[in-house]
Amino acid sequence: MLFRSDSFSLLQALAYLALRLHDEFEVAAVTLRVAPAADAQRVHLDLVWQGQAMSTETVMAWEMDPIATGQDSSSLTVRDVVQRHGGEFWFERERTRHQAFFRFLLPLVPAAATPGTEAGFVRSDSRPEYYDFDLFAAHEGDAALIDRPLAELAYTVFDTETTGLDPAGGDQIIQIGAVRLVNGRVLRGEAFDQLVDPQRRIPEAGIPIHGITPDMVAGKPTIDQVLPAFHAYAQDTVLVAHNAAFDMRFLQLQEQRTGTRFEQPVLDTLLLSAVVHPNQESHRLEAIAERLDITVIGRHTALGDALVTAEVFQKLIPLLAEKGIRTLGQAREAAQKTWYARLKY
Repeated sequence: MLFRSDSFSLLQALAYLALRLHDEFEVAAVTLRVAPAADAQRVHLDLVWQGQAMSTETVMAWEMDPIATGQDSSSLTVRDVVQRHGGEFWFERERTRHQAFFRFLLPLVPAAATPGTEAGFVRSDSRPEYYDFDLFAAHEGDAALIDRPLAELAYTVFDTETTGLDPAGGDQIIQIGAVRLVNGRVLRGEAFDQLVDPQRRIPEAGIPIHGITPDMVAGKPTIDQVLPAFHAYAQDTVLVAHNAAFDMRFLQLQEQRTGTRFEQPVLDTLLLSAVVHPNQESHRLEAIAERLDITVIGRHTALGDALVTAEVFQKLIPLLAEKGIRTLGQAREAAQKTWYARLKY
């Protein structure tokens, strides 16, 4: 049973609800339950517990409060997550079993929209490695940062989801997700997470991968509005991405339309992983995360991938220092050598 899900935001919502049950009603354990809905086109995802129920007013308050887990908070609410999925949410009691549950009603993926049904679409974990954007071009702002230690800089770690893999051929951004990394800490509570109306068709074959449907982006801001907002969010930071030239190419092709230029330095965790572990066969994001003992949650959502990339980069910084690579300039120089080596293949 395959259902459409922005797994990162959905897991955030489930964890938030479970924590509130624990903190406010002393619920010690919860269970997830999945079952097909009566209409055969949707699925029930239930968060089930035994114990005290709650009032409708409490449920509505929890649904509308910003999602927070521990010290981390989000601008999203449970209702936002439900609307993002085109679903429904409610609370029920099963009196005979002395149970209660929160139910998410989510759309199933149509059988025709399985990976590989559309020619030319490649899974997003198989993005081509792009080199048509020069990550190492010098800009005016670089000189002030080039000798700064990596551990002291502020970073914007970001990812994009797109309609396809050909930016020059008309594919467009449909989501930008980013987090800040400052003083060695990932600031999850200051995340940038925005769906984008691409003003073009989203190929059905990609929907099971990124989970973004046409109805989810309908009426959302276009790139003309989103990119200037992301530019302001990333201002005065170093940009970090995995296979960064892919994402940067999409941004570059929107410069004239949006009037924004990203001229700060860019670091690529794919290339830096190759610097730290030159003999490893794979530098895919999942492979690096596994090597560095990082749990991958929310893969193939822009914010989920940005968070994984931030944790990867966080762990790469001390590994680079062990190789004598401590400054931004040294990291860019080492990555550039790896980049040229790959160009020869």
